[in-house]
Amino acid sequence: MLVLFGEGASGPELLLLQRATSLRAHAGQPSFPGGALDPGDGDPEGEGPLRAALREAAEETGLDPTGVRIFATLPRLYIPVSGFVVSPVLGWWRDPSPVAPMDPAETARVFSVPVTVLASAAKRGTAIHPRGYRGPCFEVADTVVWGFTAGLIDRILYYAGWEEPWDHEREIPLDHGA
Repeated sequence: MLVLFGEGASGPELLLLQRATSLRAHAGQPSFPGGALDPGDGDPEGEGPLRAALREAAEETGLDPTGVRIFATLPRLYIPVSGFVVSPVLGWWRDPSPVAPMDPAETARVFSVPVTVLASAAKRGTAIHPRGYRGPCFEVADTVVWGFTAGLIDRILYYAGWEEPWDHEREIPLDHGA
């Protein structure tokens, strides 16, 4: 998965997409671009995650990977709900290219959110899923970013020193389609 930062009008922004509502897994959810390793991607412990992140981001959003500078690959993380193992790849969009959904059956929309908006206490809360999940979330760009994506954003904000104090008791219920 590609966690891609770029320079926006008000400072750093983060590129996200919203998955198509017709998908079987995580339908309609905001997420980072990315997907599974292909056999040609190489070693899952080496450059495989980097190749997969750039390839999938290009396939999903149309971004030109030559404009992306990778600065870190985080350790592989297991997501119990889905059974996926993901390797977040952090990048800086040094030469932005146009982005849009490449396949409407896979991606509903592509959007960027300023880090200042994500860090704002007014946009943060704790997601409450009908199945019992509780975790950080963000009300941005006419959607609620929650789950693994929100958890990763939450930790990035914290460790980068961008996090503002926010009300962890502010609950944001997710509907049954979330």
